[in-house]
Amino acid sequence: MADIAPPADTQSRLGPADRALRHPEKAHKPDQVSGRKPSWIRVKAPVGKIYNETKRIVTEKKLTTVCEEAGCPNIGECWQQRHATMMILGSICTRACTFCNIATGKPPAVDPHEPERVGEAVAELGLRHVVITSVDRDDLPDGGATHFGRTIKHIRAKCPGTTIEILTPDFQGKKDALAIVLRNRPDVFNHNLETVPGLYPEVRPGAKYYGSLKLLDQVKERDPSIFTKSGIMVGLGETRSQVAQVMDDLRAADVDFLTIGQYLQPTPKHHRVANFITPDEFDAYAAMARGKGFLLVSASPLTRSSYHADSDFEALRAARETKLAVGKA
Repeated sequence: MADIAPPADTQSRLGPADRALRHPEKAHKPDQVSGRKPSWIRVKAPVGKIYNETKRIVTEKKLTTVCEEAGCPNIGECWQQRHATMMILGSICTRACTFCNIATGKPPAVDPHEPERVGEAVAELGLRHVVITSVDRDDLPDGGATHFGRTIKHIRAKCPGTTIEILTPDFQGKKDALAIVLRNRPDVFNHNLETVPGLYPEVRPGAKYYGSLKLLDQVKERDPSIFTKSGIMVGLGETRSQVAQVMDDLRAADVDFLTIGQYLQPTPKHHRVANFITPDEFDAYAAMARGKGFLLVSASPLTRSSYHADSDFEALRAARETKLAVGKA
């Protein structure tokens, strides 16, 4: 669903009972031990005046962020710059991916006032670019599409100059869900493939690889002006050739922006880290992706879907303008 999991040691304070509450479907599974994190995966503890101010605004507006729920390792850096990724539709996911630290179970009713509070928070934070994501809501007739649309509308009303990036579920089997979202014209439509197709049964069992690809393809078919974006994790046991094939599949769907980051195991009950990808290997993946024609690529151990999303959007827009200018020359 949303973002790549945090380092296991950031979750080490959670006892077995706490983990069982968040992930009851994993409670019976044996612990899976990952190797020690290498030196290039290090983050600073979240501190700072602006970080605390961001936390205050999020708390006062009673909002959920994927930064907190997924235990993102970049939360200190991002919140210090007022970049909080809002997670709508609650904090409980109806799916149980083996990489994700979002709580799973039966979600409560959707809060009808949440879109308005998100708009207010974006205005108070003064964001020039905002990322809105959500849990999977397979229990809703439209998968939460209407709620995404209302959230976009409230942000536009409060902050007409703010660009909006959405990171959506796959809306699997939900008729008209994509049309409902696109009617509100987000600037960036992001949906993560997460991993290579061969690992879906183990890593993303509730999803379908080609269904996710189709979703991204349909965005471009319906509105070519909207930027599309997708991300994958590496270190789950995939091969280099499998990653290359995912890149080809995404380019066939005309996806503009690819993110690649290191998978980090959130708890011992989650999928283990098969291997840690070196910075040089990430550079090689980035070069490969650029060679395949993506407008923008972000590939590093700590890359996450919304990491540096504001500056990346500016780079994405500039890359499209350059490509169009070259095409006219």
